[in-house]
Amino acid sequence: MMSRKINKRILLSLLLCNCSGALFAQQVKGVVKAKSDNSPMMGVSVVVKHKTVGASTDFDGKYTLQPVAATDSLVFSYIGYKSQTVAVKGRKEINVSLEEEVTTLEGVTVSVGYRTERKTDLTGAVSVVKVNEMMSTAENNPMKALQGRVAGMQVTDNGGPAGKATIRIRGIGTLNNNDPLYIIDGVPTQGGMHELNSNDIESIQVLRDASAASIYGSRAANGVIVITTKKGRNGVLKVDFDHYTTVSMFHSRMKMLNANEYAQVLWKAAVNRGNDPNQNALGIHYDYTTDANGHSTLNNLYYPRQYFDKTGSPMLPSNTDWFKEITRMGVTESYNLSVTNGTDKGNYFLSLGYYNNDGLVKNTDFSRLSARINTDYKLFGDVVTIGENFTVNRTSEVEQPYQITEAAMIAVPFIPVRTQDGKHWGGPVNGLPDRQNPARLVNDNKNNRYNYWRMFGNAFVNIKPIDKLNIRSNFGVDYGNFYKRTLNHSYISGFMEEGKEKTFSQLEQSHWTKWNWANTATYDFELGKSRFETLAGMEMFSQDDINFSVKGTTLALETPEYMWPNLATGGITGGGGATGYKLLSFFGKINYAFDNKYLASATLRHDGSSRFAKDNRWGTFPAFNLGWRLSQEAFMENIRNTVSEIKLRFGWGQNGNQEIGNYSIYDIYDPYYGVTGDYIWSGTGIWNTSYDIEGKGSGQLASGFRRSRLGNKNLKWETTTQTNFGLDFGFFNNNLYGSVEYYIKKTKDILVEPPYAGIKGEGATQWVNGAGMENKGWEVSVGYRNETKGGLKYDINANVSTNKNKVTELPESVVNAYGGNGKWDNILGRPYQSYYGYVADGIFKTQEELDQHPIQNGKDIGRIRYRDLNNDGVVNEDDRTWIGSPYPDFIYGLNLNLEYKNFDFTLFLQGVQNVDIINDVKKHTDFWSVVDTYSNKGRRLLDAFDPVTNPDSDIPSVAYTDDNNEGRMSTYYVENGSYLKLRNVQLGYTLPKEVSERIKLSKLRLYVSGQNLFTIKSKSFTGKDPENPNYGYPIPITFTMGLNASF
Repeated sequence: MMSRKINKRILLSLLLCNCSGALFAQQVKGVVKAKSDNSPMMGVSVVVKHKTVGASTDFDGKYTLQPVAATDSLVFSYIGYKSQTVAVKGRKEINVSLEEEVTTLEGVTVSVGYRTERKTDLTGAVSVVKVNEMMSTAENNPMKALQGRVAGMQVTDNGGPAGKATIRIRGIGTLNNNDPLYIIDGVPTQGGMHELNSNDIESIQVLRDASAASIYGSRAANGVIVITTKKGRNGVLKVDFDHYTTVSMFHSRMKMLNANEYAQVLWKAAVNRGNDPNQNALGIHYDYTTDANGHSTLNNLYYPRQYFDKTGSPMLPSNTDWFKEITRMGVTESYNLSVTNGTDKGNYFLSLGYYNNDGLVKNTDFSRLSARINTDYKLFGDVVTIGENFTVNRTSEVEQPYQITEAAMIAVPFIPVRTQDGKHWGGPVNGLPDRQNPARLVNDNKNNRYNYWRMFGNAFVNIKPIDKLNIRSNFGVDYGNFYKRTLNHSYISGFMEEGKEKTFSQLEQSHWTKWNWANTATYDFELGKSRFETLAGMEMFSQDDINFSVKGTTLALETPEYMWPNLATGGITGGGGATGYKLLSFFGKINYAFDNKYLASATLRHDGSSRFAKDNRWGTFPAFNLGWRLSQEAFMENIRNTVSEIKLRFGWGQNGNQEIGNYSIYDIYDPYYGVTGDYIWSGTGIWNTSYDIEGKGSGQLASGFRRSRLGNKNLKWETTTQTNFGLDFGFFNNNLYGSVEYYIKKTKDILVEPPYAGIKGEGATQWVNGAGMENKGWEVSVGYRNETKGGLKYDINANVSTNKNKVTELPESVVNAYGGNGKWDNILGRPYQSYYGYVADGIFKTQEELDQHPIQNGKDIGRIRYRDLNNDGVVNEDDRTWIGSPYPDFIYGLNLNLEYKNFDFTLFLQGVQNVDIINDVKKHTDFWSVVDTYSNKGRRLLDAFDPVTNPDSDIPSVAYTDDNNEGRMSTYYVENGSYLKLRNVQLGYTLPKEVSERIKLSKLRLYVSGQNLFTIKSKSFTGKDPENPNYGYPIPITFTMGLNASF
């Protein structure tokens, strides 16, 4: 009986448990999105942990799961993303965001050489740019945003609102064009990156060595940058909007003398020379005394009540800050709107962008309006895919007047901006060298605008007739139309006494059409543990350029409405021309991998260029690579969690270069009429082809032809050969990652146009082969990423690279044309563009030093002392030597990314170490008479050497004349241009999801950032910005506020 009662109780308990389980079982639903862009994810697996209940997300990322107990946990997983486990805790709706898996490389592919390849299979030197890091910088030009982020790639800011930059990959490899080749969605180009909308970019790869870039052959010797723009994605309609506003400030201007300081230095220059300082062209009266030792002391100075310009207009003495008069706070606005959608049958990406930068220099600006459409659609199942990637943009720019910062630097401060009556621009005082008014220059420049239309893109068809075989035809177009109007105004009291007869209006227009047709076939297959990827293709390229211009001189009125060439009374001249060239190429590549451990690749490209004569038209450029994934060996299996990736790489390859004029193989003749009148008949027109063939002795002469260029049908391809050794590593599940490269890059048969034509006579400008160059260097990249227990995610990465350059060969006829003394000392064995000059050895401070020094014309106390290097007792041109190199010891960058909850933070540092730069500004800041006596000078002159009041100074004493020839090239002007800059710091905040959805947004991020906030420079550098040491457009400090919104 007792036993029966116990069994009943057990049975009842089990029934109650089952009822309770059924009672608390529930339905759970939700949406799964990608964390990177908040887009819905289709096909995500959602299962109840330790149970067989599961589902997949639909087209909109939605799922429904039943039955689910309140105590269950759900596991969300998708290939390429981190799995996520979420406790139900009684909730009926659970939404999650999946993060991309960053610790595995197996599934990552990159675009290299007409196809994509697995990153783990790469054996060349390829850098994959983190686009999200690049986009944290508010830069118009995506290449500028890469400054310091890619080892071996040096980016130099050219200044200006357009954001143009000079890009060098692994140094200078040739004596002509060193720009890399850009491949944008399969279409080649060599410039205009500031015209590309950065927001349209999906990925960037930098191919640094020849083995990686050789598939591009003739134009890849300087490296290749492969850019892929965004594509549509399967899912719901997604709209993104991005905006930022940036303000920029001029922080690096030189400290120049104000009016009172200028007058003091003028007095000092006179008394040091022994002149009467009151005999000056400015009418300044000095009250000074001279002691028994001949030392003078300035007590006071007095300006005249007013000055008169050369038109007689009165000007009040001023204290003009000319830098302030030509600059302003710059403002930049950027707006981008994109729409994307797609299905399994096709997708599209549409974007519209507007960018406007009102630059630091007044009346300079750059604007760009861009539109893009990228689509692809599948036909006949997956057999055929068609699509296009096209962008159209219109840019408009007003550039700064030529060296306007130098004009502001040397303009005399006591000259006002306007005359007293306000009718004229303030001009020079009678008796002073004429100077342009910088404020007038920027004002007159405001209508000198260029407008530029460009269409760039491609249409393609991809056919997959059988499994693993892809046949692709890609036709690309690059069309540009350029228009510029230049107006030159009179300046009655200005430079060179210009007047109305010097006014002119010039129109320039050009357009080019480039087309590129590439046809490729790829076939990938496996045989046991062997995996093969093959590529074969051909490519045609054509470029046609047309340009013309017209110029009319002498205009009665100087308004934009009137200043057109057809209204000129002084004559109209015109010009124009057309040119073009073509390339035809065949190429193939095979990649091999055995057991995902042993890798090999071979490439061959055969290029023909119309720029070369028939016998030398074709060039063949091979390459091969080897790789060993040591980490995949069996003996590494037990430590694979620690040693995630070790790959050794070796590469060798050749690239060609055909960057010469389109018709350099031909002799060029042109008519040159010269001028009529006494000039010709006096025999001074030695280059004219006019000849008195009829024997009249006067009047208009008949014209002949002259040779302007000597052709060379023996020209052949310039060839660059690179050998590359590489190591890729990853530790602790690739949390610690990086690479090391060492390369040797040799160029032979360099195409060069020698700077001396006289060696062969008239019209002998000629391209020749014959120069050689070598570059060697190291590149190291390392990073670490992880997440703390408190939820702080961090990624720290850095890179450093070196490059050593030297010229190894030059044609004998011009070996002395690239530096040296023109005799025994030349550039061979030294870096290209090295500096050659005298060694400055301080300044003479005592009579004893003067007496003991060798003969040096102009030497005196307070003057620069130059070394007598050959010890012949005379300082002359034979004492010059090599005094500097324009290449740094190394360049580097450091990037820090932090994420904590809804906050993100980015900090980026970039630097250059031990580079010699020429500081030409010192000719204005350290001397009175080396350049432009009476122009304004730097405040450093206030600290110039004086044997009584300032005997310890190393700045030469103020001199009225340059008797010591101190403007000569010497180490006095060569300074250490090392710097470390805080390129970018950004703080962002993403609104919580529930808040965003309340305002009908899927994502809203707000951020603030600053660029170039500080610079650490060498103590020996006397300028303001070692990155821009002379008269370039100022590099500003900027502050940005922006937002990223998704709908």
